[in-house]
Amino acid sequence: MALTRRQKELMDFLSGFIEKHGYSPSYEEIASGLGLASLATVHKHVQALETKQYLRRNYNHSRSLEIGDRYLNEEKARHQPAEHDEIPLLGRIAAGVPVEAIQNPEALHFSDFVGNEGTFALEVRGDSMIEDHICSGDYVLVEKTDSVRNGEIVVALVGGTEATLKRYYLESDGRVRLQPANSAMAPIYIDPANLAIQGRVLAVMRKY
Repeated sequence: MALTRRQKELMDFLSGFIEKHGYSPSYEEIASGLGLASLATVHKHVQALETKQYLRRNYNHSRSLEIGDRYLNEEKARHQPAEHDEIPLLGRIAAGVPVEAIQNPEALHFSDFVGNEGTFALEVRGDSMIEDHICSGDYVLVEKTDSVRNGEIVVALVGGTEATLKRYYLESDGRVRLQPANSAMAPIYIDPANLAIQGRVLAVMRKY
């Protein structure tokens, strides 16, 4: 059972308070610290967190809350550095006329993105996305997915062999418009049957 946003805020407040003062906060201090108007709301969150084993209550003390092992273990795991700090560089991606994407055994180091094994990198070639500040020679970090929304920058595989970087729009006539971010270039209209979305762009990196 995952924590809600407010439950996570309460656990973080509780942990910080205990670390600073050496004892747990009162319910009144929790309510004040989190901006809650009702002590009943604090009781509700505490009861839910106790059920989820994120905290314990010592019923013989006024300041009775203790951090549970589950929260401590999850926080420890969350702050541990990733074991791997490489993202595979799979090839080159066209930002002009579509070209064949060629696999490449190189790798880029981006430890902030490594938590998702579906993330990969591509090097941009061409100027069709320059008005979105994506230039030839940039690297784009891509989340592997085939489900995207209108306006997102995507890696699109055209006709099964040619990959290109464009903004995705589903038109009212059922066609897909792959829109360049370059006013000098025309969009590509294509039947969805001839298109495969490989992923959406998460970030851009540029070397100088």
